Amino acid sequence: MTDAVSYPWGEPCWVDSLQPDPEAAVAFYGSLFGWEFDDPTAHGYRVARLGGRRVAGVGQAPPMLDRGAWATYFLVDDLDRTVGLVDEAGGTLLVGPAEGSDGERTALFDDPSGAPFGVRGGSTPLSAEILDAPGAWQMSALHTPDLAAAGKFYAAVFGWRLEMAPGSGVGLWRLAGSTRRAAHPTMPDDVIAVATGAEPGSGVPPHWAVNVQVADTDAVARRVVELGGSLLMPPTDAPGFRNAVLADPSGGVLAISQFVEA
Repeated sequence: MTDAVSYPWGEPCWVDSLQPDPEAAVAFYGSLFGWEFDDPTAHGYRVARLGGRRVAGVGQAPPMLDRGAWATYFLVDDLDRTVGLVDEAGGTLLVGPAEGSDGERTALFDDPSGAPFGVRGGSTPLSAEILDAPGAWQMSALHTPDLAAAGKFYAAVFGWRLEMAPGSGVGLWRLAGSTRRAAHPTMPDDVIAVATGAEPGSGVPPHWAVNVQVADTDAVARRVVELGGSLLMPPTDAPGFRNAVLADPSGGVLAISQFVEA
């Protein structure tokens, strides 16, 4: 998607990576995806750009986080109201609400399964200016042990609707008014994210996975290793995509996908 991006309330709008060593992460992801970074803010936050447009962020991890972690943020019009909705629906406030620069407000939560996510609001919330292009955020995916409970929670807080893809075990999060997938040939226009069931006891905690589109999954996978990262899942074919999962040098996990035409 190369046109200007707009987001209705409730839609995923931003991703970032909280890192024990942000400058090391800037060097890694800049080399991996060709991202250029703005100068750090007073709090050390760095905005990554692709072709001059905002694509992601890198910030300082809190002391309790001993490795890198990617987060997905949803756009809200009233952050204080969202705090109340999350609480009523069984989620937990982790951090915030925090006042940022230029009138932005943010908060981090756990959903009832323990999957963390963020929200951004205020007068000028950060949002990605390019999507669905090589080197840009493609989509985020909730991995949860209880899809039915997740469906109720995200419907109550953000107005999403979970639609299961027949025979796949994969759910599509849909939000009325969104055109997030308008440029993608395989999904309806109003699909904003995906969901999949996670087996309890698998060792993988509930989480929101972040996926970046690439032009060549195999080439990026090789580059990950050259830069000191590792592959958690080597390049693997799935219908319409060639996927891999990487860990950056601090342990931050990120998925990558190459669109493969039939």
